[in-house]
Amino acid sequence: MLINIPESWHEVLNGELEKDYFKKLEAFVDNERVHYEVFPPEEDLFSALRLTPYDKVNVLLLGQDPYHDNNQAHGLCFSVRPGIKPPPSLVNMFKELRNDVGFQIPNNGYLVPWAEQGILMLNAVLTVRAHEPNSHKNHGWEKFTDEIIRRVNAKDDQVVFVLWGGYAQKKKALIDTTKHRIIESAHPSPLSARNGFFGSRPFSAINSALREAGKPEINWQLPNL
Repeated sequence: MLINIPESWHEVLNGELEKDYFKKLEAFVDNERVHYEVFPPEEDLFSALRLTPYDKVNVLLLGQDPYHDNNQAHGLCFSVRPGIKPPPSLVNMFKELRNDVGFQIPNNGYLVPWAEQGILMLNAVLTVRAHEPNSHKNHGWEKFTDEIIRRVNAKDDQVVFVLWGGYAQKKKALIDTTKHRIIESAHPSPLSARNGFFGSRPFSAINSALREAGKPEINWQLPNL
């Protein structure tokens, strides 16, 4: 696992990778891959870190658990591979984008262009057993990703943290709100989107916060593939 952590993050997280819990986590995931199908594939495990180097992180969007069906997860929260039908939460994100910023809904749910513009698209748990949601929770990933949140919080420049739903909002304790911006609402899941996600206009709020911090706004529009 370690060899897949990109250089810019390796330096930031170096001490973490030597800790006992991380070594146990690594052994757990390796064993799971031997006995079960695990998503995302190993080469995509740290895509979020690879696509958004530490010094380029301007926004942190927090998800919970990777997609657990075939060919969906590729290491970015909410994103699916080209050619894969966008799951319901992402469909609702696209609806809100359309209403918020005039987004034209594309033929795919591949969010890599957002990551390349400085959005760290981090799940709290980075692996899952195929077709078994939350099967890798409480094995150490949360401790590791909490540390990523802490390190992003330690950046000198302002970062926009996007926390959708109760699970993500528990991470507010890790964030210095005197220095950084938090944008929060209900989760875009069909179970909760009508309870405060729809109409919350998070995407224009993110750009407003970036503009105030003197940072480039996100071009939310995704190309058809």
